[in-house]
Amino acid sequence: MTMTEDTFNDLQEFQDYRKKMNEIIHQNGNLVTKRFFNLDGKTYDEGALNVKTKELLGLVASTVLRCDDCITYHIVRCVQEKVSKDEFFEAMNVALIVGGSIVIPHFRRAVERFFECERLQEQGVDLDLASARDST
Repeated sequence: MTMTEDTFNDLQEFQDYRKKMNEIIHQNGNLVTKRFFNLDGKTYDEGALNVKTKELLGLVASTVLRCDDCITYHIVRCVQEKVSKDEFFEAMNVALIVGGSIVIPHFRRAVERFFECERLQEQGVDLDLASARDST
């Protein structure tokens, strides 16, 4: 299996798990849970900042907080929003300076994930996160 196939399988597992658990949470959560998920999704809508910028901000925050699931989510969204390699690295430099050396392992995985997602998209693989606007 190639690295790209591994990445696709990892992304598919990530999406399947995310979708399954979001459905369970939505079925069992109360009004506060549902409002939070809705607010999270709406935060990334176009506004004074465009969606691309908001996804880069989400990526930086997720990296500083060292949440690999959130980093993956925002990388996929960044690739969908046509974030360039230069934009990605500038954003990750902000995460590095804010978070310090503890974010370096997450930075490494983020770089690998970003390049693999770009390759998959170039190959015509649909990176759609089905309900991508649902909470990370």
